[in-house]
Amino acid sequence: MSVESQTTHSSPIENLITEHIDIWSSAIKRKSSSGRGSSKKIELYGIKKLRELILELAVRGKLVAQDPNDEPASVLLERIAKEKAQLVKEGKIKKPKKLPEITEDEKPFELPSGWEWCRIQEIGHDLGQKQPEGTFSYIDVGSIDKVYGLVESPTILEGKDAPSRARKIVTEGTVIYSTIRPYLLNIAIIDKKFSYEPIASTAFAIIHPLNGIVGNYVYRYLRSTPFVRYVESVQTGVAYPAINDKQFQMGIISVPPTTEQHRIVAKVDELMALCDKLEAQTESSLDAHQTLVTVLLDTLVDSQNAEELAQSWMRISGHFDTLFTTEQSIDQLKQTILQLAVTGKLVEQASREARNSPNYEPASVLLERIAAEKEELVKQKKIKKQKPLPPISDDEKPFGLPEGWEWVRFENIVEIQGGITKGRKLAGREVVKVPYLSVANVQRNYLDLNFLKEIEIPISEKEKYRVKKRDLLITEGGDWDKVGRTAIWSDELDYVGHQNHVFKARIFIEEQSEIWLEKYLNGPYARNYFAGSSKQTTNLASINKTQLRGCLIAIAPLEEQHRIVAKVDELMAICDQLKARLSEAQTTQLNLADALVEQAL
Repeated sequence: MSVESQTTHSSPIENLITEHIDIWSSAIKRKSSSGRGSSKKIELYGIKKLRELILELAVRGKLVAQDPNDEPASVLLERIAKEKAQLVKEGKIKKPKKLPEITEDEKPFELPSGWEWCRIQEIGHDLGQKQPEGTFSYIDVGSIDKVYGLVESPTILEGKDAPSRARKIVTEGTVIYSTIRPYLLNIAIIDKKFSYEPIASTAFAIIHPLNGIVGNYVYRYLRSTPFVRYVESVQTGVAYPAINDKQFQMGIISVPPTTEQHRIVAKVDELMALCDKLEAQTESSLDAHQTLVTVLLDTLVDSQNAEELAQSWMRISGHFDTLFTTEQSIDQLKQTILQLAVTGKLVEQASREARNSPNYEPASVLLERIAAEKEELVKQKKIKKQKPLPPISDDEKPFGLPEGWEWVRFENIVEIQGGITKGRKLAGREVVKVPYLSVANVQRNYLDLNFLKEIEIPISEKEKYRVKKRDLLITEGGDWDKVGRTAIWSDELDYVGHQNHVFKARIFIEEQSEIWLEKYLNGPYARNYFAGSSKQTTNLASINKTQLRGCLIAIAPLEEQHRIVAKVDELMAICDQLKARLSEAQTTQLNLADALVEQAL
């Protein structure tokens, strides 16, 4: 059953969900993701805000109707206070320290009739600490299934192997809250008995609710925006923010009558299930859309001739506004354009008559001129002679070339240099401070020059590391998207250098097209080569100079290179327009989702 069909006998919040499904499901944020194969590159922002709204309405008393016949929370809290005093008297729990009265400034919102504010310490107690003996179930942060708020996989340990943090006693019904990096919301209820006594890490604050306080309501309050904001106001630390147990116990909680707590928990579960369905439908729709885009773009790549390509392109170009509606699909279109460009499918090849004319120059002639210039520069000792690279085997070639094109290794057509090494000892040498390009400055197809760092280098090395107009800058690595990122230096600044994690590649002859090389290196075949050649560690990767030297480049005849580059620029401009419109639409959807939340509250 679809979310849209569930409107019979709906509550106001259910109407808010179903009447604005397009806004909740369309409000999507792109996440900054790094690492190879990072799967979740988008965030369903609207549905996330909807979940937060449901919890906030719940703890404000706006989710279910109040019943004047319910026992008021004030009576419940009086009974709890007596129960707690009796437990202290019997020596079952320690007498808690008296906490200050709740001030008006602490209360984040007005409560409905029959509700009360109290500090978390007042609705329950902790169960103390002990050093484990014998076999026990150790609950640490990794044991939490935070999606469902349950302890799924405690570690079974012997007392002698207990870590120093394994100290806090918990039992069925206890609510545990991770006080380290609380923004991760590692919160759970101990909902069952374990085969071995459960002991929790001291990284958790513990609250064992007393009679009349529903643990599932407490769990949901701890996840709600009001409590999250309270924690943010008292936590300390930046990289690993944390709160202590006292700060947790000092937090305030809105307490409804017991029967209303049960109604709230049931309604929250019902609405969260609705959100689950909406999320599944949205993700399924996005997946189906991406599959369609991939299939249609593949028809372009698989075209056997210009006529077939033109037909496939016509099918796609008529539906740009419906096909390319996500950043991923537009990025995929860009890569397809580059793939068509570097394989010779984007523009028509020179006709047989043109190839037979005396003015036609195949790529082989261009490469001969480049080789001759390189040899002359070596002879004049302006560049060093490199060890010869191995011949190109058929197995290395990723695709067949059109007539007049040639394969060449990158170093045969450019001079490649490493950059400035940081941290060298320069005592006693005459130095100069210079700006330099780092990996962060080199993006795909452009340079971000908003921030240029400076470094001291020997004056004698200044010319060596100078970046000149038309030089290619190629990144050594970082996360997976940074490997082989290429941009062209086109500014006429007095001086800028490049660090050792950015390679510099300089063309040999004037008529070479550095733009063609930039587009090839940012295209799918070079990216696949860099990924396959990279030295890999976890989410990081890098290439060395030898690997860059050996990269295969497809070289088209010079006249054709210019026509292809012009066509690529024209199509990339369309992609950028699509992206700008998408960004505006996404901003509007995000603002609408925020406005709906504000209106509901």
